[in-house]
Amino acid sequence: MILIHTHDGRTIETAAAPEQPLEHIVFLTGLWAGVPLCAGLGRCGLCRVRFISSAPKPAAEEMKKLSEAALESGWRLACLHPAEPCEIELPEPVRASRKATRDIPHTERFSLAIDLGTTTLQWSALSGAEVIAEGGELNPQNGLGGEVMSRLAHSLRPGGAETLRRLVSERIRSLTLDLERGTGGRCEALCVSGNSVMTYLLLGLDGSTLAAAPYRLSYQGGDERTIAKGIPRAYIPPLLAPFVGADLSAGLVAVECGEVPPEYPFLLADLGTNGEFVLALSPDERLVASVPMGPAIEGVGLSCGRTAGPGAVTGFELSPSGLGPVSLPGKAGHPGMTGTAYFSLAALLLNHGVLDESGRFGHGTTPLATRLATRLKDRHGEPSFDCGEGLHLLASDVEELLKVKAAFDLAVSTLLRTAGLRPSGLKAMHLAGALGEHADIGDLERLGFLPAGIGSRVLRAGNTSLSGTQRLLASPEARVWVERLPQGIRPVDLTDNENFTDDFVKRMRFTHVG
Repeated sequence: MILIHTHDGRTIETAAAPEQPLEHIVFLTGLWAGVPLCAGLGRCGLCRVRFISSAPKPAAEEMKKLSEAALESGWRLACLHPAEPCEIELPEPVRASRKATRDIPHTERFSLAIDLGTTTLQWSALSGAEVIAEGGELNPQNGLGGEVMSRLAHSLRPGGAETLRRLVSERIRSLTLDLERGTGGRCEALCVSGNSVMTYLLLGLDGSTLAAAPYRLSYQGGDERTIAKGIPRAYIPPLLAPFVGADLSAGLVAVECGEVPPEYPFLLADLGTNGEFVLALSPDERLVASVPMGPAIEGVGLSCGRTAGPGAVTGFELSPSGLGPVSLPGKAGHPGMTGTAYFSLAALLLNHGVLDESGRFGHGTTPLATRLATRLKDRHGEPSFDCGEGLHLLASDVEELLKVKAAFDLAVSTLLRTAGLRPSGLKAMHLAGALGEHADIGDLERLGFLPAGIGSRVLRAGNTSLSGTQRLLASPEARVWVERLPQGIRPVDLTDNENFTDDFVKRMRFTHVG
C-alpha cells in the first residue's frame, strides 16, 4: 500500500505497483492533474515527494535537481523510483493554467474543433464558421508519458490503453457539456485532429503496430467515431503515415484550402512534441516525415520550463540596463519559461559569445558579453546561466535545445534531398505548432534551424491543425479535399539510413547543416 499525505491535510491510500514509476501512481489519483510533468525524464522537478521514512537511494538526476539538504530530508523525484509500498507527502502541486474564453455568446447550436497534441489540447467552438469560444490546456494523459513512444508503452500495459482513452475522452465530454451549458445550445458536430498515436489512444485502438518496427497504420482515419456517450460522433481526418497524423492533414487544409492558393513547392513543419513535416511539391504530390522533438519544445521537461500561461516568460531582451524577460500578461502561479523563451535566450547568448555553436558556455569578448558572463554559475555541479527572478539555463537544458534543432534540421534536409531540391527552391516554409507559432524567425535562423537567407520566405503559420480542423467543420468542400489527400502522399522514413545517428549528431550544433 502507498500512503499519500497532501499539502491540504488529506490522506489517500492507493495500491502499490512496483512495475510502474511512483509518479504514474500518484498521477492516477488525480492529485497531479494539470501539472506539466516531464513524465520520467527527471528534469522538471514537479513530481517531488518526501518519503516519511526509508527514502530510496538518490538517482544521479536527483543529485543535480535537488539540494543536498533536500535529499537528506527524504525528498525524491517520483518519476525515478518504483511504486513500492511507502508513505510520502506531497507539496502543493504546480499546475499549468487552463486558458478559455470567459464570455461565451448564447447560440442554439455550435460545433467543436479539437487539436489533440501529445502535450497540449487546444480547442475552439464555432457557430457556423465563426469562432465563439476557444481555449487550451495540458493533454490530460500527460503524466503517463512525455512523448509518443512512452505514452504508447503505457498503453501496452494491462489496463493502460483504457486508462489513456478514458482520461482524454472524458475531458472532451466534459468540455462539450460545459460549452453546452455556457452557450445554452447544443453541440452538433465534433472534429478531432491529432497525431497518429494520440488518435489511436483516443479511440482505444491497438497501438502495438506503432510501438515497434515495422511501423504501420491499422486505422487510417477519414471517418466518424464515437468518443464518449452523450456527445456527437467525432470526424477524424485522414492519418497520412505511422507518425504523421490527422493534425498534419488538418494543417494542409489550413494552408491549401484558403482563399489564396499556395505556390509550390512549399514546406509545412508542425513543431510540437512530435514534429511532423510535409514537402508539398504540387497539388498532387507530397512527401511526409516525422521526428520526435520532445516535450522541451513546449516548455515541458526543462529545468525552469512551463507551458504558456499568465506570467510565463516567453522571451528575453537585452537593453542598456541589462537582461530582462518578456512575459505574458497576468500573474504567474510560479516562475517559468516557455520553450520559445529558451530559444530566445539561447540566440541572445550565442550572439554575444556567452554560448558557442557547440552549446558550451563561454565568456565572450566584448564588455557586454563580460557583463552577461558574470551570470554563469555552478548549480548542483552543473554549469548554469542565471536568468534572474529564480530562473536559470542549465547546460543540460542547452543539450535539449540542440536535440530539437538537430531533429528539425535532419527532417527538413532529408525531405529536400529526397525531392532533389535546395532550400532556395522553396516558395515558402510554413512553421506551425508550439515553436512555429511564437518563435522569432531571426532567433531560429541564428540557432541554425533555417538556412541563411531563407528567413523572408518563412511564415509563422500559427496552429494550423486547429484552424484546419475548424475549416473541416465549416466546409463540406474541405472534407472532400482532405479525404483525397492520402492518394498523393509518399512517406520518408528518416531512420531508414545507416548514417542516421551520425547525421543527427553532426547537427547537434547551433548552425545550419544542409
